[in-house]
Amino acid sequence: MSTALIVGAGLIGMSFAQRFVNSGWNVHIADVAAEVEEKVTDTFGDRFGTTVTFSTDMKKAAEGVDFVQESGPEKIEIKRQMFADLAAATDDGVPLASSSSALLPSKIAEGNPAADRILIGHPFTPPSLMPVLEIVPGPGTSQEIVDKALAVYKEIGLDPSQLKKEIPGFVGNRIQKIIMWELIGLVQEGVVDVEEADRIVRNSLGLRYATVGPFEANQLGGGKQGIRGLFENIAYDWDTTLKPLQPDLGHMEDIFTAVEEAFGDDPDARIAKRDHDLQGFLEVRGDKK
Repeated sequence: MSTALIVGAGLIGMSFAQRFVNSGWNVHIADVAAEVEEKVTDTFGDRFGTTVTFSTDMKKAAEGVDFVQESGPEKIEIKRQMFADLAAATDDGVPLASSSSALLPSKIAEGNPAADRILIGHPFTPPSLMPVLEIVPGPGTSQEIVDKALAVYKEIGLDPSQLKKEIPGFVGNRIQKIIMWELIGLVQEGVVDVEEADRIVRNSLGLRYATVGPFEANQLGGGKQGIRGLFENIAYDWDTTLKPLQPDLGHMEDIFTAVEEAFGDDPDARIAKRDHDLQGFLEVRGDKK
């Protein structure tokens, strides 16, 4: 039976741990906070102590593992030290993956003799349900390690995508940033309020892109000419008629207040409904749990 090391027992780390356990792996969970052991015990019940173990000693927990998923603090100095320790404690050929959403693999691997084993495996929240995972290799990451990571992530029920090279924000967060900046600008310009903005996105692009991605949507929406026709008839003009708005990030208090007033009540219930609806949609779409 294969063994995974999960570094960090927060939301993301525990979600990965559950995926590995549900896929038949042994799991070692390491976290510097000893009190986290109680949460691990409560989460895994009678599997704790058998297929699931906990330790505050990351290097000891790393011995003999087949895969590492690190989900610790987003601080480059901390990441570099952790990955230096992980490189020394694990065998050659063991992928060393970070869940980081902000740090490039080349920066994490800087000066590390195991740079060829370091990559990003970036999930989306809630990671226990969202199938997407961005695999981001650094310039020195070997393709063999990337292939191993792809196989492991597929085994635990994810639908990973490999980026061809690293870029700040990867793909998902760059798209998310463009959407959010435009929506903030629209609210600040008085075009729409936060509730209506969310409703429009949820009932238009949200539904469309959950079934087909933007490029396929353009091909399907362009008639017989596909994406070529869509650009010739409509989209090329957007470059001049739909200039992106620039949100005033120095005056965000009104946005924060509006979001809190619209969606700040009973966050636990809202999260539960989000997860329930997302699970239902994934089942309709035929995705694995």
